Amino acid sequence: MRKQLLLTPGPTPVPPEVSLAMAVPIIHHRTSEYRAIFEEVIKGLKYVFQTENDVFTFASSGTGAMESAVVNLLSPKDKVITVEGGKFGERWTEICKSYGIEPIVIEVPWGEAVEPEEIAQILEKNSQIKAVFTTLCETSTGVVNDVRRIAEITAKHKAVLVVDAISALASIELRTDAWGVDIVVAGSQKGLMLPPGLSFLSISPKAWELVKEAKSPRYYFDLKEAKKALEKIDTPFTPAVTLIIGLREALRLIQKEGLENIWERHALMAEATRKAMLALGLELFAKAPSDAVTAVKVPQGIDGENLVKLLRQKYGVSIAGGQAELKGKVFRIAHMGYITPEDILLTLSCLEIALNEMGFKTPLGKGVKVAEEIFSRG
Repeated sequence: MRKQLLLTPGPTPVPPEVSLAMAVPIIHHRTSEYRAIFEEVIKGLKYVFQTENDVFTFASSGTGAMESAVVNLLSPKDKVITVEGGKFGERWTEICKSYGIEPIVIEVPWGEAVEPEEIAQILEKNSQIKAVFTTLCETSTGVVNDVRRIAEITAKHKAVLVVDAISALASIELRTDAWGVDIVVAGSQKGLMLPPGLSFLSISPKAWELVKEAKSPRYYFDLKEAKKALEKIDTPFTPAVTLIIGLREALRLIQKEGLENIWERHALMAEATRKAMLALGLELFAKAPSDAVTAVKVPQGIDGENLVKLLRQKYGVSIAGGQAELKGKVFRIAHMGYITPEDILLTLSCLEIALNEMGFKTPLGKGVKVAEEIFSRG
């Protein structure tokens, strides 16, 4: 049996401690035993989100929390801004349109970050805009947006700021309350080091005012019902008990290491990965690269999909290819969650061999050496 190394930007590896926690016999969720676990989880999530506001947990993928944000804030015909700089920015637009909400779309070239001042100009011209939807880390392109600056802008307007931090939370810096981000959504299978299946949403007092007025239909994702349950340390519907038990352990690991130390570790792995790619003669795709995932242009003459397949099937290393218009044109290496510098070094080594095997000749060990030098100083 070949060992498998997972460096995709979701799902990410699960620590043994978390896997073992989820292996214990399941318990009933309407009990004091479960509520004690969930209470610890709630406190841990507030730490990771860097917020004193409510953080809600859903048994869904991250898209469920995205949809919850839309339907709880808005009514049909409401106007919003959506930032489309990749596949997941587009998802905000698609969800809004599904509920009859009218998006003013900012189309950002893939690989680039949105200019915050463009958002400011639109808000100045249209006082009817109720929300701005963007991503912190656009997983499909490896771009990080300046959410801190965007939040400074929305703070001057009645519009609330909603941020997809699904691949950013517990990976790169995000200070929800200090920056003034109104809603943050996240998922379990990235920096939180869990299997897929949980999503999260934090919400500010400013955003709650919109919830009171919103007319969009909702049932499962109704934040008013979720808040009633949360006040009793509960959820309105059956929770994913096993994942919640695993989440408690993951949050303990995160708090033990400390968020700022985690951000620094991710930044170090990102720097090593990016500089190794450049040393190999490859070109980075993102002009504003994220410390959660690195997107790299596939060299000319190489089939990007076959490169990803070769690494997975022959060398046991799973990275991600491009999505939508980037299919076959980029590959993506994650450095988030339980991914370690040792994982990065092994991946770089296998990538060098695979590229040479496919005809892209580069000195073996060149990228690995650059990464080793960076890690040695960390």
